[in-house]
Amino acid sequence: MNWVQRKIYLYNVTFGLYMLDWWEHYLFNILVFALLWFIYHYCSRCVTEFFKR
Repeated sequence: MNWVQRKIYLYNVTFGLYMLDWWEHYLFNILVFALLWFIYHYCSRCVTEFFKR
């Protein structure tokens, strides 16, 4: 296993995704991606507002 495969395996085992069906796995990943995007978007807006002052 290379480094990326180990990280994907660790992600699947940590969140229990290996037990889910393929569509549940993709749904969970989409929700995680959306959550991370909203966090990134909010933080980038806060940082730009901070530097505009």
